[in-house]
Amino acid sequence: MSLHIPDGAFVVLLGPTGAGKTTTLRLIAGLDAPDGGDIRIHGRSVVSDTPAQRNVAMVFQQYSLYPHLSVRDNLAFPLRSPILRTPEAEIARKVAEVAEVLHISHKLDNRATALSGGEMQRVSIGRALVRDPSIYLMDEPLSSLDAKLRADLRVELKRIQSKLGATLLYVTHDQIEAMTMATHVGVLDSGRLVQFGSPREIYENPVSLYVAGRLGLPRINTLPASLFPGAPGRARTIGLRPEHIVQGSGRPTTVARVEHLGDQSRLHLRLDGHDLVTLTDVHTTLKPGDTVAVEPRAPLWFDGDGYRIAG
Repeated sequence: MSLHIPDGAFVVLLGPTGAGKTTTLRLIAGLDAPDGGDIRIHGRSVVSDTPAQRNVAMVFQQYSLYPHLSVRDNLAFPLRSPILRTPEAEIARKVAEVAEVLHISHKLDNRATALSGGEMQRVSIGRALVRDPSIYLMDEPLSSLDAKLRADLRVELKRIQSKLGATLLYVTHDQIEAMTMATHVGVLDSGRLVQFGSPREIYENPVSLYVAGRLGLPRINTLPASLFPGAPGRARTIGLRPEHIVQGSGRPTTVARVEHLGDQSRLHLRLDGHDLVTLTDVHTTLKPGDTVAVEPRAPLWFDGDGYRIAG
């Protein structure tokens, strides 16, 4: 893997379990040792440095707070490291600043055990923020929260990153987190970086079927290329996102199910024995058993090995 993270970037690593996302964070943090290669921070090799010498901060999926300490002391704990030797006045200033940014100033004197799940994760993130490190490493920090808290903290985290100009390397399985927070997305497959670019680039121009399946809800539809006319010679699979499907003309499909989600309606269609999911009008009157004609518009084509080919 060769990965360059620009200063001030919010880089998200995507990939299934076992792809190497957390291992990448642990290697950068110094918690694991690489078999070969180099790791550089600000142009300096840190392979031989201990975790404490690397000036990185890591936030884990679990809160990892000290239950017997107050929020104030949990936030201050990293600054009291013998390596940093931060004066108490400076510690108090940084703790107050971070608490203000995270909207937990009114909780500073509470024990960690008296906080809600969202507040505990804010404190966990705050312990990283007080350090002002070269890079923040975050391993699915929002995955254990409920949907509303996750959405709220997603906005907060991006706001904080933008305000501080911080550099983040962030691991997640959540496509929405990747699309809404990242300046860059790296897609991993079995320890290899298979594509790196902006979320829009990864979504619109995936290099393979594997990458195409990492972003987008509903997930990209993959069908035999022979189902529609116009396939390039080597094409074996056509990839259709909802915006690639035009309704009203083309191949007849049967409505299998309609999902009304409030802000959108999803159509589950059947075409020659293949499933197809797309979006339709919120107030659609379509129902199971109805017929809908569809045709592709600017689809993605892939060869027999799953690699993208020009359409």
